Amino acid sequence: MKIQTHQLANGIRIIHHPVKSAVAHCGIMINTGSRDEAAPEQGMAHFIEHALFKGTKKRKAFHILSRLEDVGGELNAYTTKEETWYYASFVNDYYERSIELLSDIIFNASLPEKELEKEKDVIMDEIYSYLDSPSEAIFDDYEELIYHGHPIGRNILGMKKTIQRFNSKSVKAYMQQHYNTDQMILSSVGNIDFNKLVRYAEKHLNHIPSNLRKHKRLTINGYETRELIVKKDILQAHCIIGNRAYSAKDPKAQALILLNNLLGGPGMNSRLNLSIREKYGFTYTIESNYTTYQDTGVWSIYFGTEPQSVKKTIKLIYKELKKLREIKLGPLQLKKAKQQLIGQLAIAQENNCNLMQSIAKSYQTFDKVERIEEINQKILAITAEEIQDVAQEIFKEGQLSTIIYEPKEA
Repeated sequence: MKIQTHQLANGIRIIHHPVKSAVAHCGIMINTGSRDEAAPEQGMAHFIEHALFKGTKKRKAFHILSRLEDVGGELNAYTTKEETWYYASFVNDYYERSIELLSDIIFNASLPEKELEKEKDVIMDEIYSYLDSPSEAIFDDYEELIYHGHPIGRNILGMKKTIQRFNSKSVKAYMQQHYNTDQMILSSVGNIDFNKLVRYAEKHLNHIPSNLRKHKRLTINGYETRELIVKKDILQAHCIIGNRAYSAKDPKAQALILLNNLLGGPGMNSRLNLSIREKYGFTYTIESNYTTYQDTGVWSIYFGTEPQSVKKTIKLIYKELKKLREIKLGPLQLKKAKQQLIGQLAIAQENNCNLMQSIAKSYQTFDKVERIEEINQKILAITAEEIQDVAQEIFKEGQLSTIIYEPKEA
């Protein structure tokens, strides 16, 4: 992977990975998300992501959407707990058009009050849609459970009572504090000479005044195990069992990625899938997930099942976790687990839009991007002892928190 980087005078960084493709992907990642909101601002980072598309000083909403779509391109955005993305996919010929449009949206938004009011209704519809999907909502409730009282535990979309208070003034105040130029990365994957990319960035981004970050994120609070049962108007039961885990920079993170993939990753041959779905037929979906943040991480197992099968499924899960704590992986098991993860990472690299986002996140977190060969070497170096050590630390029964959605009539 050939990575090229540059920094503008105002602190905005540029990262580019050249590929021979007719289609390019380019976006601006801002190191701010829902965890940076004060309590009265809950939902603000996501609201801004919507608000910036409502018009700029030289474009109405229609012209923003049409600028790339007229030439077959796509414009998109999303918000996470730690970052906000504005990005585009387009034919290589439209690099400058895309960078100019991204710059206009982020730095020249007009934030018309009438349009902001309409967008509140759109976001409320998004919230209701999300609440109608228990298999999605339970993940936010789980993080609220294990990060009780900390902003990282709050859901990204916000609540009606906070969203209704937002206006142009509060949006501008949040952006002034959190849309810091030294926390922005222009990321690109495409077939363009890097010097030309830098010239486009200088033309459309260099005039942005420097706005360096002065504040620090609230440190993560102490962890206490919790259990919660929520009665809902649903037919199927949903459950998450999990624990806090390692941050992105923790040396043990790579071992947990490997272990999590073996336990309940996307492969149909994961231990949870084989021992619970295939053997007993208790659940259609069972998976384990590991998400890293700047200073913490979340590991969890999710499943949906019939209400009468919840306890039996949890018992089987604990049995699998106990095996990983007490029995070291054999050489063949470990080799297969490594080969599977390396193969999955190679396939993921083929998606250039995902690659554009992952190199920016790596650059933000580590100030560098590791080549796929370096990542593979790290995976190959993981020992069975390290895997067992991580299992004993993260899968420890007394450290696990549980949330269950139960049907009201059950």
